[in-house]
Amino acid sequence: MSSLRQQVARVLARDDVLPIARRYFVSNGFDGTLTCIGVVVGAVLSGIPDGATVIKIGLGAAVGLGTSAVWSVWEIERAETKAEILRMEKAMLTDLDDTRIQRERSTARLLHAFASGLGPILGILIPLSPFLLEGGLLTMVEAAVIAVGLGIGVLGVFGAYMGSISGQRWYVAAARMALAGLVVAVVNVFLPG
Repeated sequence: MSSLRQQVARVLARDDVLPIARRYFVSNGFDGTLTCIGVVVGAVLSGIPDGATVIKIGLGAAVGLGTSAVWSVWEIERAETKAEILRMEKAMLTDLDDTRIQRERSTARLLHAFASGLGPILGILIPLSPFLLEGGLLTMVEAAVIAVGLGIGVLGVFGAYMGSISGQRWYVAAARMALAGLVVAVVNVFLPG
């Protein structure tokens, strides 16, 4: 177990691993959050009668987007890693199977896929949480308004984080990301049907 921790620590210390994982996490988290806002507004406007049904629909979206995020990144990183190792093998005139280089690339791929899947799952579960209180403390509309607010907040956190690591004004980046959630909510309200 300690060797796995050491390997993960070594991989995370590489300059190219954490930024890629962060991009996958935020990009797919952004998608998950916007999807959840659309699901919530659409569900309430369609007359879904209870929060449990909205949660089931949202969990379906989380499974779909989470699976897509993990699977696609796993395959993308597998191809990129294989191509990189082949280039290195060609340059070094040696086989790199079962070497530290190959194991670290595989660990990086695993970390990227995990971060990619975690983003949309959190981006969906956090805004869905008010529907756990529907029927007791909240009405459907109240739960939906809070859910949209939480989604916009999650997007703002993504923006603030990305703004802070890039030297931008974090609050401007937060506002830009949060605006997307507001746009999705408003567009869904005005969709025909």
